[in-house]
Amino acid sequence: MSSTVSADAGSLPAPKPVPAPGLFDAPLTGGKLVGAGILLAAANFIAVLDTTIANVSVSTIAGSLGASTSQGTYVITSYAVAEAITVPLTGWLANRFGTVRVFILSMVMFGLFSALCGLANSLGMLIAFRVLQGLAGGPLMPLSQTLLLRIFPKEKAPAAIGLWAMTTLVAPIAGPILGGVLCDQYSWPYIFWINVPVALVCGYIGWRMLKRYETTTAKLPIDRIGLILMVVWVAALQFMLDEGKEKDWFASTEIVLLAVVAVVFFIAFLIWELTEKNPIVDLRVFRHRGFTASVTTICLAFGAFFGSVVLTPLWLQGYMGYTATWSGCVSALTGILAVMTAPMVAKMSTTVDARKLVCIGVVWLGTMTFVRAFNTTDMSMFQIGWPLFLQGIGLPLFFVPLTGLALSSVNPEETASAAGLMSFCRTMSGAIATSIVNTSWENDATYFHAELSGLVDRMGDAVNTLTASGMPADQATASLAQTVQNQAIMLATNHIFMMAAISFSLAAMAVWLAPKPTRVADTSAAH
Repeated sequence: MSSTVSADAGSLPAPKPVPAPGLFDAPLTGGKLVGAGILLAAANFIAVLDTTIANVSVSTIAGSLGASTSQGTYVITSYAVAEAITVPLTGWLANRFGTVRVFILSMVMFGLFSALCGLANSLGMLIAFRVLQGLAGGPLMPLSQTLLLRIFPKEKAPAAIGLWAMTTLVAPIAGPILGGVLCDQYSWPYIFWINVPVALVCGYIGWRMLKRYETTTAKLPIDRIGLILMVVWVAALQFMLDEGKEKDWFASTEIVLLAVVAVVFFIAFLIWELTEKNPIVDLRVFRHRGFTASVTTICLAFGAFFGSVVLTPLWLQGYMGYTATWSGCVSALTGILAVMTAPMVAKMSTTVDARKLVCIGVVWLGTMTFVRAFNTTDMSMFQIGWPLFLQGIGLPLFFVPLTGLALSSVNPEETASAAGLMSFCRTMSGAIATSIVNTSWENDATYFHAELSGLVDRMGDAVNTLTASGMPADQATASLAQTVQNQAIMLATNHIFMMAAISFSLAAMAVWLAPKPTRVADTSAAH
């Protein structure tokens, strides 16, 4: 049973997770350890899974709810933004209400909102429930890692971290495949309903097994003003990016107002967080050059990676004739080599300069993305898939050492704050990149369509040839127009991949702004 401690808000440092007394004094053993480990891994798995499971289902969801494909991407960005907002709050929530209570409640609420997502009958309702699902899912990732370390014996702590890392790596791979199969074989609500039994079972059994590991609680102050400022500027920015293409950007008064709100509240957020004694997000860690360089690197590289991950199934399903299942299988090829090489990279990161590993990984990701910038409309699945398959080599080289580099650049007592801030920036970069990619793809397609229309069949020879072969004039014109549209989409897709390759190149240079690390960081605080 946890105890509650009152404290004077003025004398408290910034809230940080309160460790349980005797972290490794009473670990689980045997079957209980295996069961609890699987339970916590499953919790982390479904939280990460939902970042990608909807990627291949966007077209299906948008069609069934009477929305455009571009509006359907809100299903992805709404979850990511909500999750990003919750992560910095995890430490305060765990201190205030107890680690186990917050974890179990988050798990149950995640299941509830997943069920409501599947029952939504309009895009607006689905997005609202996705936001709530993201808010509930945010604490699951860091707290599942914390509790794994708590239930495993000290000598098996690396195994606990390995189990957590493996589910974090496998879940995004399984997401597109699982989402595709469920959409094709059943219907899109099942991509959300699949979470419900896992969440409820994990919630019930988890409480019975883990309540003995509850932490002490304290009535810590919360930076309410900082939280409000963060929510407002993040929401305004995301609304602006999502709605801009529909409202002709700054020709719309609504978009101008959203931009002004985002800028004003962001500046106010910076000023407040830098002067507040107990900030919701400790921006002071940016004074460390290594951390700033690492965050810049992860924003550029993860934004490029996630944007291309979102674009691939939209292109394959919309214009290459792939089903959701097959587009999911192709998208998931990236994860095969990533899982296989992750243990080797983890071992290398303890002896090799992290900057070298990150640079190699990011350059490799950029090279494979550059190769993809020369796709054609008549490519086979093998031709589309092999760059994605090889791209997986670069993922562990990028993610694993970069986390260690960032956290080794800050003071030990700042590790938790730095990890939360890094996770926030990474998730936000993915959400922003999704909106930018979606907008740019549509704009580029319109531009290339106009350019090609002015060049194709100026003399009418192609249409005449088709009509001479017996095709009606209207059908011949429509066939030519469809060919132009397909080529315009292909050029737009290649342009996005080229821009992503450039972003990877900038990230590869940014990592060298970090000084050589002088210590190995404890990455258990990373989420």
